[in-house]
Amino acid sequence: MTDAETRPAADMTLSRVALYDALLALKTREEVQAFLNDLCTPAELRAFAERWEVARLLDSGGKSYREIAVEAHASPTTVVRVARYLKEMPHQGYRLVLDRIKG
Repeated sequence: MTDAETRPAADMTLSRVALYDALLALKTREEVQAFLNDLCTPAELRAFAERWEVARLLDSGGKSYREIAVEAHASPTTVVRVARYLKEMPHQGYRLVLDRIKG
């Protein structure tokens, strides 16, 4: 059993809130880069960037899932998952940021 599995849910929620606050404190791309380089492994950063690229390509339209997978160097499963989050999931985090960047 990992530490995360034995921690109370309230502690995990407080940890997430602290992480969200840390992200909100960042002001420049350089600060974001430095923080994420410390926080994430290179593989995690690649995965985040890959999913974000898939979301951007899906939002721009005009390409098949297969074309998006090739262009984003992502698996078809990742493309389908991101598409589902864009269309169906209640969080709408991708949509929020995509619309904010466009506007």
